[in-house]
Amino acid sequence: MNTPFPIRSVRAHFPALNPSDGSLPLVYFDGPGGTQMASQALMGMMTYISRGMANLHGPFPTSLRTDALLLEARAAMADFLHCQPQEVAFGQNMTSLAFAIARSLGALVQPGDEVVVTEADHRANVDPWASLARDRGAGVRYIPLNPTTYTLELDRLEALITPQTRLVAVGLSSNVTGTVTDVEPIIARAKAVGALVVLDAVHAVPHLPVNVEQLGCDVLLCSAYKFFGPHIGIAVIAQALFEKLPVYKLEPAPAHIPDKLETGTQNHEALAGLLGALGFIESLGEGNNRKECLQRGMQRLEAYESELAAYTEQLLQNVPGLKLYRAPAGTKKTPTFAFTLEGVPSWEVSRWFAERHQMCVADGHFYATTMAEKLGVLAGGGWVRIGLAPYTSREELERFHAALLEFVAERRLRANTPT
Repeated sequence: MNTPFPIRSVRAHFPALNPSDGSLPLVYFDGPGGTQMASQALMGMMTYISRGMANLHGPFPTSLRTDALLLEARAAMADFLHCQPQEVAFGQNMTSLAFAIARSLGALVQPGDEVVVTEADHRANVDPWASLARDRGAGVRYIPLNPTTYTLELDRLEALITPQTRLVAVGLSSNVTGTVTDVEPIIARAKAVGALVVLDAVHAVPHLPVNVEQLGCDVLLCSAYKFFGPHIGIAVIAQALFEKLPVYKLEPAPAHIPDKLETGTQNHEALAGLLGALGFIESLGEGNNRKECLQRGMQRLEAYESELAAYTEQLLQNVPGLKLYRAPAGTKKTPTFAFTLEGVPSWEVSRWFAERHQMCVADGHFYATTMAEKLGVLAGGGWVRIGLAPYTSREELERFHAALLEFVAERRLRANTPT
């Protein structure tokens, strides 16, 4: 599709960008922490609620509609991620699902076994598996982060992933640097020794087409509030593993997949919102069916964001005292930028942007604490981070750049002014 990206019509789909109370709109650069919600998601939730809510498996209309909603949400996520509907389970959030799956995998890990995680990942894809290892008397190994390229050192896989390895957990993309990890050699090495592979796709799914079948992982986790929907977590578990996975559940609750992992009543209105969010992505693409439209919608979204990312990187290169934590050219990356300003606490930067320019700019370690420790940024409060989304405009980036230069100039002026 060679037509220009319809940024104006895309922005019209996000009510937060167009406040109805007359207030000035915020500029949202906090997508890695959670995107704004598309109007299709909002309307999906409101429609479900206003028509009458119900629990599952009743003979009355509201319950029957809820049954159908759950099935449709599974089918839509299967189309989006290229898996089977029975492999899709929903939960409170990615972290809760990861801990639930880790508990269920306990019997597969024995004393003396090993679990492999990475130095780059969000702790939600480290601590569930490290806790599993600790509880079972297993060891934990880390795939190291290269502190210069902000990529994983994949040349050490053979030594790190051994016949003692039972599980390997890795993120598809860093929520700090945006680095997209080449997971193919990791998965291949893990499969060669019979280990399970868990992929954290929370930060990748909003920016890249993801194909579970092609990846060949055992578990993939993501969250709808990162791709224009409500707060709900999604787990894709390969059917062969899912069927034999023991779970903690109520005795009368279903024992079949995928229901057995969904403890208690699900957030049905969030499922309606999830369908709406996928509908927004689908509207960006063309095709003969939902799967094709979702795929092409993501490709179109990725192309637009890549163009914005290149422009952003160009803007940041001429900011005095700014250190950008970004992989070199040739490394695939999402439009996510983490930086520090020399001598300035990260929280001071984000507060200034909020108060002076109504821009949502994040600061902190973003739960990638191992990376933060290794790169020595914790003393200054971590990083400043901006993340782009399909509703981000070039004009907003230019405003951000001008404001950033203004901040640096003010800071230097104060430093040079006698007290």
